[in-house]
Amino acid sequence: MPGQKVLDHHAKLMGQMADRLGADLDEAELRGELTPSERDDMVLSCSNCTSPEDCAKWLGSHASAEDAPAYCRNAEKLKELRKG
Repeated sequence: MPGQKVLDHHAKLMGQMADRLGADLDEAELRGELTPSERDDMVLSCSNCTSPEDCAKWLGSHASAEDAPAYCRNAEKLKELRKG
């Protein structure tokens, strides 16, 4: 299991990706569309990504986007939550 520093870094990346895609994770939790456990699983999945540097660059060059990059391990879930 990744250390706390790695998890914190990926939680930040995932939060930024959600923002760029228009998915409000806090609101999704309040609506019951995302449980805290599911959110933790998303961070863990993100922490297993092989492209975090590419992700950081992508985030730096996109203020908003319709779709996450192809390598994003949470792309489908974030898209689903955006529709919520």
